[in-house]
Amino acid sequence: MKIDPTIFKAYDIRGVYPSEIDEQAAYKIAQAYAKLVNPKVVALACDVRLSGPALFESMKNGFIDHGVNVVDIGIVTTDMLYFAVANYKYDGGVIISASHNPREYNGMKMVRAGAVPISGDTGIKDIQKLVLENYAYKHPTPGTVSQQNVQKDYLEKCLSFIDKAKIKPLKVVCNAMFGPAVKNVLGLSLPLTIIPMNAEPNGSFPKGTPDPLLEENRIETVAQIKKEQVDLGAAWDADADRFFLFDETGRWVPGYYLTAFLAKYFCSRNPGAKIIFDPRAIWATIHEVTEAGGAPVINKAGHSFIKERMRKEEAVFAGEMSGHYYFKDYFYCDNGLIPFLLILQIVSESGQKVSKLFDEYFIQYPISGEINIDLPSPSEGEKILSRLSQNYGDAKQDRTDGLSIEYPEWRGNVRASNTQALLRLNVEAKSEELLKQKTQELLNLIKG
Repeated sequence: MKIDPTIFKAYDIRGVYPSEIDEQAAYKIAQAYAKLVNPKVVALACDVRLSGPALFESMKNGFIDHGVNVVDIGIVTTDMLYFAVANYKYDGGVIISASHNPREYNGMKMVRAGAVPISGDTGIKDIQKLVLENYAYKHPTPGTVSQQNVQKDYLEKCLSFIDKAKIKPLKVVCNAMFGPAVKNVLGLSLPLTIIPMNAEPNGSFPKGTPDPLLEENRIETVAQIKKEQVDLGAAWDADADRFFLFDETGRWVPGYYLTAFLAKYFCSRNPGAKIIFDPRAIWATIHEVTEAGGAPVINKAGHSFIKERMRKEEAVFAGEMSGHYYFKDYFYCDNGLIPFLLILQIVSESGQKVSKLFDEYFIQYPISGEINIDLPSPSEGEKILSRLSQNYGDAKQDRTDGLSIEYPEWRGNVRASNTQALLRLNVEAKSEELLKQKTQELLNLIKG
């Protein structure tokens, strides 16, 4: 059987099971990973997807046939895999996961020692080449398999970012989107009243795509927040490496505002700290970081690019609009539980409502939110960007990631998706009226 070359993406491996990615592919990928990384011990995990156990079994066999010892850490969140590899000093690790994709998808996120990501530029293409060349190897001494429960140590690590004693009794809605996030929250031993939602792991995702970034997936959380009269709401995607915040009124707090807010927090504790963020919307974060005496650094979106830059700059914190938050003291990796804990502490200490903490961002920094525009083909994207660049010839322009166009009163970023034939548009402006006007103008130009 021929393996589909399109499953090898910019940040990970992903495809529809079993038509694009199956057991044979999983075995081959494990073998290729072993050849490329040459590990003695790898951590292996999966998310809650129904195809996970079968793919896990095949990857495990691919590793042990290659002479690699496998540590099975079970069904975990993606950030727990990062933790296991870095904390226990394994030579690498793989989680079988398709993150927030619909239920029919599965895939792999892979790291080297220290939880350093393997991306398109740093190994995925090499793995693809080995797989497509049908690489196979059987070691005279097969690897071993052992089990490790990482939850206790993982929760301890996450809790090290806050002072547990400062957390006041708070009432919180927590939506796990049928992933394992709420199980971790319940293991924290904090004085919280948790209203759990979709908390029992279920890889058939009975309510659809497990992604809180989709507006239709937030309706249920908002309704529950209003009904229960809580202090705040939290949601995670299926593999729980992204975090989403709601205030006590049910208002969703965009990742852009949370990045700016947490950037300010880290700068106040680390004078002169470097903070990394993506170019989709930037004004609020630049303001907060410079006001707090930090150094703002704009970088291309995507977890592997952000992590690489963080290590290079020794940045303390990084955030993306998509809900990924990265911490130097968490092995320069993203984590979905730490931002939740930080918000609990800040709310407890300030005595303020979450809405009050974020009102100013909504007023000062109106944004369009990410608008996705379908493309007939990926190659069409570059033509559109050239057209926009010419049209706004008098703007300050930047090509860090797609095209950013900036004027004193508004700015826009248009970038191609790394995973689909889509253009993603984000606009920010100094007023709601100008925001509406410029968003429409850009949409008209993009659609030609």
